[in-house]
Amino acid sequence: MEENLKVSVSPHIFSKRTTRNLMLDVVIALLPAAIASVVIFGAGSLLVIATCVISCILFEALFNLIIKRKQTIGDFSAIITGLLLALNLPVNIPLWQAVIGSFVAIIIVKNLFGGLGYNFANPAITGRIFMLIAFTGSMTEAVFPAAVDTVAGATPLGALASGEEVGVSLLDMFLGLRGGALGETCALALIIGGIYLICRKVITWHTPVTFILTVFVFSLIYSGDFETALIYVLSGGLLIGAIFMATDYVTTPTTALGQVVFGLGCGLITCLIRFYGSYPEGVSFSILFMNILTPYIEKITMKKPFGGVKK
Repeated sequence: MEENLKVSVSPHIFSKRTTRNLMLDVVIALLPAAIASVVIFGAGSLLVIATCVISCILFEALFNLIIKRKQTIGDFSAIITGLLLALNLPVNIPLWQAVIGSFVAIIIVKNLFGGLGYNFANPAITGRIFMLIAFTGSMTEAVFPAAVDTVAGATPLGALASGEEVGVSLLDMFLGLRGGALGETCALALIIGGIYLICRKVITWHTPVTFILTVFVFSLIYSGDFETALIYVLSGGLLIGAIFMATDYVTTPTTALGQVVFGLGCGLITCLIRFYGSYPEGVSFSILFMNILTPYIEKITMKKPFGGVKK
């Protein structure tokens, strides 16, 4: 009997799921938003997506080649970074700026910190923030879908911040017929992707639901109007940020309580920036800030092992 026992170090529970499998699920979940961006904004969105994805793959491959590290482009992480970055950009962004954003995301934020699993912040989020600061004009001019009368102008969040009429119905916002970045406008496509990830157990509900509910509740308190609160939820990059970027394995807490705290913090910071900041949008900044706090949230909310002593 004893000869059948295997003695080994932890972990003792193994899963057939690999990093590549998980990343592939995320790519599949992002496809509805990518397809919606082409339908809503036209073929130009394909060019932006292709530029970011190809740039991220090439930068990662080149970095691995230079430092003589095993190639990691097959794990799909560079593809996800490129796809997420592209979906956070307007369709009229100059492509050379998209390439620079991809460089910052892959080389500086991801690989210079050690590669996948070691980056302190979400690469796509940080790349977008860099572009927002460096190329403010290009990043803040929202292009509207062809079905909308205007070609460019203020986004719903920009209109709310300046006290103007939003001019878009809740149904149009849900379907993506509003100004904004490629992948943030169609709430329907993003929700479909989020449900897929939860069903596949790639993510849990804790962070996205807490993030979105926090923004809704504080928007309702701030505006005093239910419809306006819904506009705040459907506007900007809240859904894509809450579902796809605030749930990143590497840069967010792993405990359920930690994920709730993370989502609550993201929601509070987003609302503070939206209501009182100089930028109408605060999702990216909130996620980056909470990424920095993740180690502390993890330490506070980590469960004590049975018989262990809490440090």
